[in-house]
Amino acid sequence: MTKSADTHCPYCALQCAMTLTAPAALAPAAQPGPGPAPAPSPARAPAPAPALEVAGRDFPTNRGGLCRKGWTSPTLLNHAGRITEPLLKGSDGVHRPITWDEALDLAANAVRDVRTRHGADAVGVFGGGGLTNEKAYMLGKFARLALGTSRIDYNGRFCMSSAAAAGMRAFGMDRGLPFPLEALDTASTILMLGSNVAETMPPFVQHLQGARDAGGLVVVDPRRSATAAFTADGGGLHLQPLPGTDLTLLLGLSHVVIHENLVDTAYIQARTSGYSGVVRSVNAFWPERVQSLTGVPAELIRQTARLLAAGARNGGSYILTGRGVEQHVDGTDTATAAINLSLLLGLPGSARGGYGTLTGQGNGQGGREHGQKADQLPGYRKITDPAARAHVAGVWGVPAETIPGPGLPAVQLLKSLGKHDGVRCLFVHASNIAVAAPDANAVIEGLRSLDFLVVCDFFMSETAAEADLILPVLQWAEEDGTLTNLEGRVLRRRRAISPPAGARSELWIMARLAERLDAPSTYSEDPETVFEELRRASAGGLADYSGIDYAMLDRGEAAYWPYPAGSTGTPRLFADGFAHPDGKALMVPVAPRRRRPSPVMPEPAGKAMTLITGRLLEHYQSGSQTRRVAELLAAQPEATVQIHPSAADAMAITAGSLVSVANGRGEVVCRAELSTAIRPETVFLPFHFPGSESANRLTEAATDPVSGMPEFKFNTVWVRPVAAPDSARTLQTTEAS
Repeated sequence: MTKSADTHCPYCALQCAMTLTAPAALAPAAQPGPGPAPAPSPARAPAPAPALEVAGRDFPTNRGGLCRKGWTSPTLLNHAGRITEPLLKGSDGVHRPITWDEALDLAANAVRDVRTRHGADAVGVFGGGGLTNEKAYMLGKFARLALGTSRIDYNGRFCMSSAAAAGMRAFGMDRGLPFPLEALDTASTILMLGSNVAETMPPFVQHLQGARDAGGLVVVDPRRSATAAFTADGGGLHLQPLPGTDLTLLLGLSHVVIHENLVDTAYIQARTSGYSGVVRSVNAFWPERVQSLTGVPAELIRQTARLLAAGARNGGSYILTGRGVEQHVDGTDTATAAINLSLLLGLPGSARGGYGTLTGQGNGQGGREHGQKADQLPGYRKITDPAARAHVAGVWGVPAETIPGPGLPAVQLLKSLGKHDGVRCLFVHASNIAVAAPDANAVIEGLRSLDFLVVCDFFMSETAAEADLILPVLQWAEEDGTLTNLEGRVLRRRRAISPPAGARSELWIMARLAERLDAPSTYSEDPETVFEELRRASAGGLADYSGIDYAMLDRGEAAYWPYPAGSTGTPRLFADGFAHPDGKALMVPVAPRRRRPSPVMPEPAGKAMTLITGRLLEHYQSGSQTRRVAELLAAQPEATVQIHPSAADAMAITAGSLVSVANGRGEVVCRAELSTAIRPETVFLPFHFPGSESANRLTEAATDPVSGMPEFKFNTVWVRPVAAPDSARTLQTTEAS
């Protein structure tokens, strides 16, 4: 006898549809973890049979396809390293099992103690873009009412915040793709900046085929990535700028559009404001000057602008941005420059064009709409808006003044850990900040300085290893709920298998803690009940879910927000106007700012180069899950630093040799991968690995002044060869999480 469930992949925001089938009897077997991973070995034991069989399901985003991560996703459900009971760290640093009642009492007592000694804002919450809408909503409510703190933010601040801030500024609304992904199929021109979808969400690339066939796929990336390679053989253009110069390149493209009379003037007059300021702001960025600043040939700049304009007039043009251009201290302005370019061409709100940003995490869109962000309430409401506060307070049944004001964005929140006036007790959900946060060494020091750290996880991640208390939670196939994909489409997650006896839903955990803390309002552990409350809390907001319910999702109906009660949803935004009071999009002039130099090492050793970080096909985020899948770990068992052969030759670095990549924040030692796909002055590190291979030991915690996005994509490092390890040392992934 088998049981099947139609659901969606637990990884990226493409949310590929899949069907899970559970055999009647399952036999768990050994896998890497939960502690340090063994060195890669050909003698590794075979992987166990997965807890569920997975099959791709036809759906508009993936059309039955899955990537390697999706096909192997059920492997983790019966992983031997699964945490299945609460664990308390002893004075010897060892985590030992305790009962749920003991764990909940300890957590509640820690909250009460810290609030008494330091105030409510000494308790903090760090959430994640992998939580369901129900859990993200409840986490915001729990933080503000049960804990009484304003100190909540989440790892989406590391992913989407700059594009979100730019979208809010220009359009008055932020939805990653304001059109269905299928709309890209018929485009003749697509400009993609800073995203390598061929590796990060492989089923996406089928939506680029039409533009590639028309010779109109343009990819902007300092590396010749797998996505950039699609532009070969007449498929389009690859622009390979210096890291950190994307804003300048976009201003150059806008200059060509304006000065070659390619602007959609009727659209500009009817649907935008601020045009004259943008014209003045791009006057100094003619193609030859932009070439000298970015390294992109002037003729390629002109050719790209003309392709976009021709597509806008004929087959359709889209401009898409990703983390490569957004994870900078000027990320909001760079995304704004991309939006300005799209407005000059008349794309947003048109039937055959638009601007969009590619959400990364599985629920990166929904996770930021309903209360995890420091400055937002459910429905994408501003926490400082009295009307918004009154509405949400009414749903929660509390006085509006009970809801705290805005808190600290993620980087500032993490910098405050353990400080006298900072967070002293922290709850972490769906995030591995010890690996994923910038300046990771400083973050780990902050975690260790806390009075009490509670981590909800299903594996011993690097962050969980630092915790005083670990609470075991459910995995994706063990729970019901909803998520919102990169198109703003709300999807159903369906339970396909029973969880281990000791694991609990985060909804259950929050409900039990709220009881112990005598919290106002109600806290249900039933996902559908929570979603019904979310609907009411979001009603009338920008992200209005009030017209969506589980029954319609179970019928397979498409549900794109905003979806007010009585409507049919909004697959394509802005057709009738933008979300500003005058109905127009706001064009905001932007300009490159002089970057301050990164801190210099006391005695720099090696050659100064620019570090960029990113993802690999086989791994996801901090690797906490994918490094436990034997097949994926075997394919990419360790971090490697990608270096151009000419740069490597000048430093006497050979393929496979050990390399030190260092700056004033830390050092990474890993093997060299020589490739002509990267610029000679640049090195690339994946960010999925911990310990001595952790790329975020090197990234700076400087942030965009508008969005709070940290600077992941432009850091100065010194690169040098290092001696081979002695027989007592092996280079390996230091922990399997």
